[in-house]
Amino acid sequence: MAACIFCKIIKGDIPSLKLFESEKVLAFLDIQPLSRGHALVIPKFHGAKLTDIPDDQLEEILPLVKKLAVATGAENYNILQNNGRIAHQVVDHVHFHLIPKPNEKEGLGIGWPATDTDKPKLEALLKEIKAKM
Repeated sequence: MAACIFCKIIKGDIPSLKLFESEKVLAFLDIQPLSRGHALVIPKFHGAKLTDIPDDQLEEILPLVKKLAVATGAENYNILQNNGRIAHQVVDHVHFHLIPKPNEKEGLGIGWPATDTDKPKLEALLKEIKAKM
């Protein structure tokens, strides 16, 4: 996509701090890092949401994120992938963040507003989702 910043990075029109590149994926350091070693891993196939990307274009992503986690030396880290504006996606090109969490202050900070379980509703949801898979 012509206006996509990540597509421009893939093409080399915008410079990046490239960590790894293959035919299907690109990894580079985030220029607005939450912590030391914060990196992005993106498929070269353009798609706004995870469900827009063909499976074969995703197969290198998590193994690469794992290698980067080891290479950064991060003992604690988050892997983040957002889909849609209300889910905090800013760039409409699928991307995975590797965010080292060296201490309480640096890295990703999140809340987890868990709710009590309604077992019958949860079992109905299980059936619904499994029927669609």
